[in-house]
Amino acid sequence: QVQLVESGGGLVQAGGSLRLSCAASGSIFSINAMGWYRQAPGKQRELVAAITSGGSTNYADSVKGRFTISRDNAKNTVYLQMNSLKPEDTTVYYCNAVITIATMDVLHEYDYWGQGTQVTVSS
Repeated sequence: QVQLVESGGGLVQAGGSLRLSCAASGSIFSINAMGWYRQAPGKQRELVAAITSGGSTNYADSVKGRFTISRDNAKNTVYLQMNSLKPEDTTVYYCNAVITIATMDVLHEYDYWGQGTQVTVSS
Protein backbone atom coordinates (compact mmCIF):
# COMPACT_ATOMS: atom_id res chain seq x y z
CA GLN A 1 0.00 0.00 0.00
CA VAL A 2 1.14 3.52 -0.78
CA GLN A 3 0.07 6.56 1.19
CA LEU A 4 0.55 10.28 0.69
CA VAL A 5 0.37 12.26 3.91
CA GLU A 6 0.12 16.04 3.73
CA SER A 7 0.87 18.64 6.36
CA GLY A 8 1.39 22.36 6.69
CA GLY A 9 -1.98 23.88 5.87
CA GLY A 10 -3.62 26.45 8.09
CA LEU A 11 -4.78 30.03 8.50
CA VAL A 12 -2.61 32.95 7.48
CA GLN A 13 -3.11 36.63 6.77
CA ALA A 14 -2.87 37.99 3.25
CA GLY A 15 0.77 38.51 2.32
CA GLY A 16 1.89 35.73 4.60
CA SER A 17 3.53 32.39 3.87
CA LEU A 18 2.85 28.71 4.36
CA ARG A 19 4.80 25.60 3.49
CA LEU A 20 2.99 22.41 2.55
CA SER A 21 4.66 19.02 2.77
CA CYS A 22 3.62 15.67 1.33
CA ALA A 23 5.42 12.46 2.20
CA ALA A 24 4.92 9.23 0.28
CA SER A 25 5.33 5.91 2.06
CA GLY A 26 4.79 2.25 1.35
CA SER A 27 6.08 -0.27 -1.16
CA ILE A 28 7.48 2.24 -3.62
CA PHE A 29 9.72 1.28 -6.53
CA SER A 30 10.10 4.82 -7.82
CA ILE A 31 8.32 8.17 -7.77
CA ASN A 32 7.92 9.98 -11.06
CA ALA A 33 6.12 13.33 -11.21
CA MET A 34 4.80 14.94 -8.02
CA GLY A 35 2.54 17.91 -7.75
CA TRP A 36 0.05 20.04 -5.90
CA TYR A 37 -3.52 20.68 -6.98
CA ARG A 38 -6.30 22.72 -5.44
CA GLN A 39 -10.04 22.59 -5.63
CA ALA A 40 -12.48 25.26 -4.57
CA PRO A 41 -16.11 24.32 -3.84
CA GLY A 42 -18.06 23.86 -7.06
CA LYS A 43 -14.97 24.09 -9.23
CA GLN A 44 -12.72 21.60 -10.96
CA ARG A 45 -9.47 20.55 -9.39
CA GLU A 46 -6.66 22.58 -10.91
CA LEU A 47 -2.92 22.13 -11.11
CA VAL A 48 -0.96 24.50 -8.90
CA ALA A 49 2.57 23.20 -9.47
CA ALA A 50 4.32 20.04 -10.57
CA ILE A 51 7.86 18.71 -10.51
CA THR A 52 9.39 15.80 -12.40
CA SER A 53 11.82 13.29 -10.95
CA GLY A 54 14.57 15.25 -12.68
CA GLY A 55 13.53 18.52 -11.07
CA SER A 56 11.76 20.27 -13.95
CA THR A 57 8.89 22.40 -12.68
CA ASN A 58 5.62 23.75 -14.00
CA TYR A 59 3.34 26.35 -12.38
CA ALA A 60 -0.13 27.73 -12.85
CA ASP A 61 0.01 31.32 -14.07
CA SER A 62 -1.84 32.46 -10.96
CA VAL A 63 0.96 31.34 -8.64
CA LYS A 64 4.09 32.01 -10.71
CA GLY A 65 6.57 34.10 -8.77
CA ARG A 66 4.81 33.41 -5.45
CA PHE A 67 4.89 29.62 -5.03
CA THR A 68 7.86 27.28 -5.27
CA ILE A 69 7.66 23.51 -5.57
CA SER A 70 10.57 21.29 -4.57
CA ARG A 71 11.18 17.67 -3.68
CA ASP A 72 13.51 15.57 -1.58
CA ASN A 73 13.87 12.25 -3.39
CA ALA A 74 15.65 10.64 -0.45
CA LYS A 75 12.63 11.36 1.73
CA ASN A 76 9.98 10.76 -0.96
CA THR A 77 8.63 14.17 -0.08
CA VAL A 78 7.37 17.12 -2.10
CA TYR A 79 7.03 20.65 -0.76
CA LEU A 80 5.11 23.74 -1.77
CA GLN A 81 6.43 27.02 -0.42
CA MET A 82 3.66 29.59 -0.72
CA ASN A 83 4.58 33.25 -0.32
CA SER A 84 2.59 36.46 -0.79
CA LEU A 85 -0.61 34.54 -0.20
CA LYS A 86 -3.88 36.07 -1.35
CA PRO A 87 -7.46 35.44 -0.17
CA GLU A 88 -8.17 33.82 -3.54
CA ASP A 89 -5.60 31.12 -2.68
CA THR A 90 -8.02 29.88 -0.02
CA THR A 91 -9.12 26.33 -0.71
CA VAL A 92 -8.15 22.69 -0.16
CA TYR A 93 -4.77 21.66 -1.55
CA TYR A 94 -4.09 18.09 -2.67
CA CYS A 95 -0.79 16.34 -3.17
CA ASN A 96 -0.42 14.07 -6.19
CA ALA A 97 2.28 11.59 -7.10
CA VAL A 98 2.79 9.20 -9.99
CA ILE A 99 4.35 6.17 -8.34
CA THR A 100 5.70 2.92 -9.70
CA ILE A 101 5.24 -0.17 -7.56
CA ALA A 102 6.48 -3.71 -8.16
CA THR A 103 4.06 -6.60 -7.96
CA MET A 104 5.29 -10.12 -8.70
CA ASP A 105 8.28 -8.64 -10.53
CA VAL A 106 6.00 -6.55 -12.75
CA LEU A 107 6.13 -2.78 -12.54
CA HIS A 108 2.91 -0.83 -12.40
CA GLU A 109 2.46 2.94 -12.44
CA TYR A 110 -0.39 4.49 -10.48
CA ASP A 111 -1.69 7.94 -9.64
CA TYR A 112 -1.97 8.62 -5.91
CA TRP A 113 -3.62 11.47 -4.02
CA GLY A 114 -3.29 12.86 -0.53
CA GLN A 115 -6.25 13.53 1.71
CA GLY A 116 -6.13 17.28 1.21
CA THR A 117 -5.10 20.13 3.48
CA GLN A 118 -7.02 23.36 4.01
CA VAL A 119 -5.32 26.67 3.31
CA THR A 120 -7.19 29.78 4.44
CA VAL A 121 -5.92 33.28 3.71
CA SER A 122 -7.68 36.11 5.52
CA SER A 123 -7.86 39.62 4.10
